[in-house]
Formats: sequence, structure tokens, C-alpha cells
Amino acid sequence: MILMDYIEKGGIIVYILIALNAIGFTIILWKFFTLPRKNAMIKRIKNKTDLESNSSIISQIEYEVKKLESGLTYIKNIATIAPLLGLLGTVIGVYKSFEAITANGLGDPTIFSNGIAIALITTITGLIVAIPHHIAYNHFIFMIDAIELKAKKEIVGSK
Repeated sequence: MILMDYIEKGGIIVYILIALNAIGFTIILWKFFTLPRKNAMIKRIKNKTDLESNSSIISQIEYEVKKLESGLTYIKNIATIAPLLGLLGTVIGVYKSFEAITANGLGDPTIFSNGIAIALITTITGLIVAIPHHIAYNHFIFMIDAIELKAKKEIVGSK
């Protein structure tokens, strides 16, 4: 069975998961190429921080760091929603299996195997989408926290 057969068998939920995966990985690639330049980020934060201002330097740093988090909410939501969509597909598949059993009886096990296939395919797809998004979200949050700590140390420590 080729990949497209699995996708077709999984139905609309698999297509939704594929679309979410494409959106999420686009954001992940964007963050992957922008966040690792820690020193450049800190320099940018320093340039935007008004050291002579009456407002709190720490709150200015936190504001600039908060802007680095843009897009991460989407990654986190995809990591959270994907397994739930997989579970929804599981419920739909099991429901279809029970409908087939109700209509045709238990004489032929292949009657309800289509529903079970839908259940398994959507569950697998939901987990395949969720796991890398969850890992990426945690990785980027760790990187942003490191940038914030280094910025506070360099900027507030130098005042």
C-alpha cells in the first residue's frame, strides 16, 4: 500500500493534519533559521533598549524577547490539536466499524476492518504530526529563555 492509499483511507482528518503539518513546519523552519543567532538577537535587543529611559530596562528586554516568541503559539497549538484530531479519527473509525457490524452482523470480519483502518491511520498521523511540533516548541522556548537570560546579564549587568 502506498502513502496516498493511507492518506485517502484516513479521510478528511488526515488531510487536515497534513495541512497543519505544513503550516507548522514552515514556522519551525523560519524559527530554526532566525533564533540561533543569539549574539545578533542580543545586539538587536541592546539597540532597541533605551538605557537612559525611566522605564524599566528589564521590562524593555522582556518586551523584545516576547516578540521573538511570535509564531510559537501556532506550533504549540498544532502539537496539542494533532493528537486530538487523531483521536477524533479513531472515534469516527470505530463508529464506522460498529455501523458495519450493525448492518451486516459479525459473520465477516472484513466488514468492519475499514473502520479500524481509519482509526489506526488517523491516530498514527496525529502522533506523527504532534511529536516533532512538541519537540520544536520546547527547543525554541529553551533558546528564547537563553537569549533573555544573556540579554539581561549583558544589558542590566553593564548598567
